[in-house]
Amino acid sequence: MSKVLFLSISAHGHVNPTLGLVNELIKQGEEITYFCSEDFREKIEKTGAEFKSYRVEAKKHNTSDNMGIDKILDYINEILKLNDKIIKDILDQIKDRKFDYIIYTAMFPFGNAIAQILRIPSVSSFAVFATPKELMYQHKELADEKLIRSHPAIDTYKNVSKQLKEFYNVEMPHNIFELFFNKGDINIAYTSKYFVAHPEYYDESFKFIGPPIYDRKENLDFPFEKLEGKRVVYISLGTVFNNTDSNLYDIFFKTFANTDNIVVMAAYNVDLSQFDIPHNFIVRNYVPQSEVLKYTNVAITHAGMNSTSDLLYNNIPFVAIPIGADQPYMAKRAEELGATISLDKDNLTPEILRNSVEKVLTEPSYLENIKKISSSFKRAGGYKKAVEEIFKLKRKKEL
Repeated sequence: MSKVLFLSISAHGHVNPTLGLVNELIKQGEEITYFCSEDFREKIEKTGAEFKSYRVEAKKHNTSDNMGIDKILDYINEILKLNDKIIKDILDQIKDRKFDYIIYTAMFPFGNAIAQILRIPSVSSFAVFATPKELMYQHKELADEKLIRSHPAIDTYKNVSKQLKEFYNVEMPHNIFELFFNKGDINIAYTSKYFVAHPEYYDESFKFIGPPIYDRKENLDFPFEKLEGKRVVYISLGTVFNNTDSNLYDIFFKTFANTDNIVVMAAYNVDLSQFDIPHNFIVRNYVPQSEVLKYTNVAITHAGMNSTSDLLYNNIPFVAIPIGADQPYMAKRAEELGATISLDKDNLTPEILRNSVEKVLTEPSYLENIKKISSSFKRAGGYKKAVEEIFKLKRKKEL
């Protein structure tokens, strides 16, 4: 039995994939202390982990254009300025404890630094699907060295790296963007090697386990009886970029109003008061997705990694409307493999959406290609495979 420190950024798309991993490790006798924000206390404690709350966190940036280079660097600069407070907060809260290894979400910027400070083996959870090389391929501005060099974040990063080296003997990555792709001794990737566009970018430390399929014991207060025997369309734009363009919701309503479809729509913290919601829509702030998918015929997704993987794993035809972050990457890759149609949110009309939904539903090739990806996911091994790899690391490090 080992004592495990777990550090995650406070975002559903990064916490949710780790819950099944934590639960599986606890079943195998591990003791886990999990740091996150208070918003996630309940779901983390349900896994059996001990929850601890960060006392210092950077302000969240949830804008749809957050992939712009200036906004990315502004955000990085803000986090870097808090580095001493963030690291000190965690170290203070665990000062009387000894941990055998650490797991952190790859986007937690100081995960690897704390692993070095504690001198323990590390495991990284890659919920964002893409390496820095892949993102730079998509976003050429990230490779604009002149633009990057002139931003204050670069000097801040140099100073922080120097301070951490002098104070803790920590080596920070050469590339500032690698702060959000924090690798560990091993790296858990929630996809299959078949699905990655550039497998050559992933070294042997990456362990592809397939999607994070886990019964999160969700609240099932939902009118499932209304879905019985109906053609069900499920719409979800996730929890981060879902509130940036109300025009999308107007398009959804116009596309499916007064049709024979039952439309289940997740609208997390979205104000829809300006709309008359059609009678055939079931709109909820929160939807028990894994259960609703059992009734779903076709879906419309923002192409976040978790949602896309859920749809592919469950063999559900879908249309992608990527908005930000790694979503364009996910949508493009699924489209390359013939599994979906990816639509431009800025040029979307009800007619385009309606025709695309019908196409993925009626043309057999989409489902055939989805099944190929789903099969690769199921062969990957899931959380049990992840635990096997972590225990291999333990044996290698003689824990």
